[in-house]
Amino acid sequence: MTFDPAIAKDRLAKFWALNAEFGQEHNALHIYLSEIVSDRYVLVNGLQLLHDELQLAGLNEVDKDGDDVIACGADLSIPTVLTTLAHTNCGDRIHQGEATSSYQDVVASRFACMSEIGEFKLEAFSPTGGGTDDGNTLAHVTVAHALDGPLRSRLYGGNASSYVLVNIDLKTHVGRLDPPNAKMLIGQTMESRWREPRSACGAIVGTLRGYNAQNAVHRRIRDDLGEANYELLSTKGVRSKDGVDVTAAVAAGIVAIQGMKNTALALTRELDERGLGHLTASTTLNRPHLADTIIYFARATVFGGEVKFQGFGTDASKYSARVVEYHGDRRLLMTYDGIDESSFPIQTTAHSAKGGHH
Repeated sequence: MTFDPAIAKDRLAKFWALNAEFGQEHNALHIYLSEIVSDRYVLVNGLQLLHDELQLAGLNEVDKDGDDVIACGADLSIPTVLTTLAHTNCGDRIHQGEATSSYQDVVASRFACMSEIGEFKLEAFSPTGGGTDDGNTLAHVTVAHALDGPLRSRLYGGNASSYVLVNIDLKTHVGRLDPPNAKMLIGQTMESRWREPRSACGAIVGTLRGYNAQNAVHRRIRDDLGEANYELLSTKGVRSKDGVDVTAAVAAGIVAIQGMKNTALALTRELDERGLGHLTASTTLNRPHLADTIIYFARATVFGGEVKFQGFGTDASKYSARVVEYHGDRRLLMTYDGIDESSFPIQTTAHSAKGGHH
């Protein structure tokens, strides 16, 4: 059945009309609900969302054995979106707290596939330092696992407007300490009140402070940063207007954004004409004894070989920050090239869509 992209294009237009706030340190729930979940629901609004294995019951002959579970099967004759989810998350044990668990509850519960026993089936990668080890592999695995050949045929043959939504969230993390009556410390945190402060993310901070060419993770992070950024961040650093050293936060942001850009480019090769990609880049601030917070840096969509991008760039010299009062708490407000929060332009690049390798 020939694909009719009108519905997908209409929802993409509504998506890009939504406001997005970048650079402001927020509670995790705010970022997940007000930014990521709200954006994604616009991409599927009014359509049947296919994300439960039980909705596939009865689509294959092997399932037609008289079991009543086949009654759960979806009607693919109506406009349907199959959704799948992948995320990256540094494997550092300090980065396993509330922000990580709430991601499962708030984001994965809505956009990951779900097994017949109710478990979320998301692609979960933990590259050291966050971002991504390889955007090409991340995109390929996520798309390839979304649907098999027979299901693809049934979905695509069911309705001319049906499509696949591939969601990928690229995340890094950075430590934050708040000494009494002193400047905020970015790049360090404590695992508990009985521990001494340590670097976080250890991989990113370690790359900047003691680069080891024999260390594959150091090489990858330095490559993600780029040589000009590496030199600036490892020698001069970046300070906020109030004198807070935000070098580690800038580096973590760039690693997440570069990973998102690499993965978005790879999606132009992996997605076929019925594939729509939505990607985000963010950094979690690990705060001992308090709930972790998040800085949302960028978002992107991929459809028909076209990549749309909005948010912070990857030039460290254009980053700045200040500490602001926010609901009784001190929060970072980061800016890029003099732009903050809601004023970032939307950038569009076209690529030759190759139709996907699955």
